[in-house]
Amino acid sequence: MSNNAYELLANQLTDRGIDLRRVESAIKAFEIETPSWGYGNSGTRFAVFKEPGAARNLSERLSDAAHVHKMTAACPSVAIHIPWDKVDDFAVMRREAKKLGVRIGAVNPNVFQERDYKYGSLTNVSPRIRKKAMNAILECIDIMRKVDSRVLSLWFADGSNYPGQVDMRRRKRWMQDALAAIHECLPRGSRMLVEYKLFEPGFYHTDICDWGMAALMCQHAGNNAQVLVDLGHHAHGVNIEFIVTSLLDEGLMGGFHFNNRKSADDDLTVGSINPYEVFLIFVEILAAERAGIVKRPVAYMIDQSHIIKQKIEAMIQSVMNIQTAYARALLLDWDKLADARRRNDAVEAERALQEAYLTDVRPLLGKVRQDKGLQPDPIIAHRESGYSERVAKERIGELKGAATWG
Repeated sequence: MSNNAYELLANQLTDRGIDLRRVESAIKAFEIETPSWGYGNSGTRFAVFKEPGAARNLSERLSDAAHVHKMTAACPSVAIHIPWDKVDDFAVMRREAKKLGVRIGAVNPNVFQERDYKYGSLTNVSPRIRKKAMNAILECIDIMRKVDSRVLSLWFADGSNYPGQVDMRRRKRWMQDALAAIHECLPRGSRMLVEYKLFEPGFYHTDICDWGMAALMCQHAGNNAQVLVDLGHHAHGVNIEFIVTSLLDEGLMGGFHFNNRKSADDDLTVGSINPYEVFLIFVEILAAERAGIVKRPVAYMIDQSHIIKQKIEAMIQSVMNIQTAYARALLLDWDKLADARRRNDAVEAERALQEAYLTDVRPLLGKVRQDKGLQPDPIIAHRESGYSERVAKERIGELKGAATWG
């Protein structure tokens, strides 16, 4: 973007009473965590589609994540998934991440992929398997200490497919007791985020199926348990903004897994289907911050894995789309919105939102990136870097012992 485009936008925002310095400062401080699994080979239920140069182990995933951070200056942390990212020495991996310019963020236990978990993990009817799942999560808490992670991110595939298959009330109690026990083991200063999902692989019932059940589990677990909202885990038409503002009001809004969907849990790039929804979510978060009710920072994390778009480009695109939605929300005229609401003027209230949403913030984001020593367009910067071409030549074949679902 040219300097003229930025100056024109700056003049327009000044005329609207927007404190541009405050907006730019907020954008510069905004951080998004990327997922290690978003850099590796992935697939559908039918096949794994391998991409030249896709990361094969944690070292390569950290390298890709560090490259995304280098292109955007917005992604200093990387979520890991265990056992996909399991290594012999996590202290070494922590130092490796630091050398690359990133850090290890949320630790995600996998208690759904092994054969033992066919009928559930923490809610399995077998005490042996429930204990196995608990031990896997406690191992992740130990990893948190080794990498100095502050977030344990929990999602469970536990559920059932047929009426009468399970005792749902009994499973609810198993889950809440297990989560309370996990909460007691958290490292000091950390928290656990409990994710929910409407369905899949349990199509009759899912043990933690919605935000209400997740919130209930967190309340049973303790003060360091909060809800994680994945944008793909809802029924069609669900008002996610209302879920967010409700959880914020209760002090239970912990973080996001940003992605997008068309049909179900599609894990598409953020903003590819419904960018307005992402903007409206940020409006609710900023409103809660203005009201002083956000006591702990919301964790902004991406959860996506693609077979169509090139992995690194898809990640950069999601980061850019999240930044765009956030920047637009920062431009909202709160006084105009409040006045319209007082007068029950739905048209003017919506126009206040759309005035911010329809603002072309590309010159603003370009300026922020240039201030950080970056090119204005991270996608172009990535393509010109030659990074993907280089790693495609370096990463040939499978690595012995590399753990991945792809």
